[in-house]
Amino acid sequence: MAEVKSAPLQNAEAKSLQRDDLMANRPKHWWQSRAARRFFRHRLALIGLGILLVMVVIALAAPVIAGDPYRGNLRMIRKPPQSGHWLGTDGAGRDVWARLAYASRVSLSVGIVAVGVATAIGLVLGSIAGYLGGKIDSVIMRFTDIILCFPTLLVILSVVTIVGPSALNVMIVIGGFTWPGMCRLVRAQFLSLRELDYVTAARSIGATNRSIIGRHLLPNVIAPVSVAVTLGLAGAILTEAGLSFLGLSVQVPTPTWGNMLFGATTISLIENAWWLWLPPGLAIALTVLAINFVGDGLRDALDPRMRLD
Repeated sequence: MAEVKSAPLQNAEAKSLQRDDLMANRPKHWWQSRAARRFFRHRLALIGLGILLVMVVIALAAPVIAGDPYRGNLRMIRKPPQSGHWLGTDGAGRDVWARLAYASRVSLSVGIVAVGVATAIGLVLGSIAGYLGGKIDSVIMRFTDIILCFPTLLVILSVVTIVGPSALNVMIVIGGFTWPGMCRLVRAQFLSLRELDYVTAARSIGATNRSIIGRHLLPNVIAPVSVAVTLGLAGAILTEAGLSFLGLSVQVPTPTWGNMLFGATTISLIENAWWLWLPPGLAIALTVLAINFVGDGLRDALDPRMRLD
């Protein structure tokens, strides 16, 4: 006679088989995940990712693929594109391509570090405010509202003027005044997540607040934060370019996209020396557009409510 299994044993075996099936169907690599497949079906995101990769390669390989951005030739002042200077030369006889390649290193670095500073501040303050709530939440949010009351660009201009223009100061100032959006986003996510059952269960078994925030809550806000980071990166690059254009960022002769544009602001140069302003202008526009495309792709890929055809 076959041995009849009890109901609890059958339920346990069924749950075990179901768990084994889920583990077997789990993708082994990140590029096999559903979000990655959705992202790679987003054509504009792939185009933006390709443009960004090209910009990063140019920035990293600038010493190899470009010449000396500081060496001038008085016999080659404002020469149009030609052999040896395929993007022409500027008002000091310096190669525009070399300066453009080295400028990408400065502009991208300032944008990345500034967004990193803003993200770190926003994550810390937003997670504390959203999880703890009460008076701490009120204090942090009122401080955030005060920062938001001031025009960000004017405050950044004023602070940079006071502390002095340099790459480090611009990174810190941009990051230090653009974190409120990230803080409010993280706080809103934490307010909804902290009431879920798995957080209550972790709290009931004695998990500390640091453990709950770090192991259970922060991993679940990665998706919206990653989208906000990409959009913030585009804004930081534009802000740095604007400051450079006004002479309040990295100082000449160090090249940035903004101060390269500043070197071609007269009507005669705009009309007769297009190679001085068009390459840096295109670099800024393409980089910001590519970052926005990648951000849209991440948003669509990480949002289960979106459908990609």
